[in-house]
Amino acid sequence: MQALVIVAHGSHLNPDSSTPTFDHADTIRETGAFDEVREAFWKEEPHFREVLRTVESDEVYVVPLFISEGYFTEQVIPRELRLDGWDVSEWDSEDGVSATQASLEAGDVEKTIHYCGPVGTHDAMSDVIAERAESVTAGRDVDLSEDFGLAVVGHGTERNENSAKAIYYHADRIRERGRFDEVEAVFMDEDPEVDDVTDFFETEDIVVVPLFIADGFHTQEDIPEDMGLTDDYRTGYDIPAEVDGHRIWYSGAVGTEALMADVVLERAADADADVGDAVERVREQTRADRADTSAAGD
Repeated sequence: MQALVIVAHGSHLNPDSSTPTFDHADTIRETGAFDEVREAFWKEEPHFREVLRTVESDEVYVVPLFISEGYFTEQVIPRELRLDGWDVSEWDSEDGVSATQASLEAGDVEKTIHYCGPVGTHDAMSDVIAERAESVTAGRDVDLSEDFGLAVVGHGTERNENSAKAIYYHADRIRERGRFDEVEAVFMDEDPEVDDVTDFFETEDIVVVPLFIADGFHTQEDIPEDMGLTDDYRTGYDIPAEVDGHRIWYSGAVGTEALMADVVLERAADADADVGDAVERVREQTRADRADTSAAGD
């Protein structure tokens, strides 16, 4: 038997914070790739510390639904799961975006834990960001390949240099594909700041995608106001919104994108979990759902 445990931050203040985690877990559960699928949180129940005791399988794949390699993924989660012998060097990631997986024993429950890198640094996340960007204009008479820019927004923090690395990493990968005329990384709490997003683009249209796991205070309140979409988030704003001679197409958190379930599966598969054709089935379902959404908007 093999189990999948998706671990996320959660929130005592925002009841919607855990929704993407449960949604992606449900998607993966429906594929039948794992005998068991569990969710666990730092700020909600079930908690990191108890979740392994709810699993019967001897082989457990733990995938952090976090953006970066940092404090939570390198220290808090391994500590709370009581992973014997854990050291961040097990991930073999010297650049802060290359975490792989580490197979360790959780002695108190006598299980082998395959601790995977966070979803936010996986290569497949670039696809999710692009998919999220396309979802903003679904059903609208626009062509993203013509005079469109993409801004990937991260939180950023001077306390952890890895926080920004994932944002730059995916912005660079998407830029190399040539899907958008311009691609830039911007941040809430460090330069270049999202407040000045229009200063970094020549394209008239800019799609803004926050690389956050869930919609909450930052994505629903701070970022729209910082960009000038509205003076007060409670009054709402247009999509697209006119700002400084540009049209801003704001998407909301990338973590709510259905294709995130694919990234979770990819992380587990990279750790040698037997997921069969679940990855392709999730991608096919996502494409079908996107087509239905576009048709409904026509």
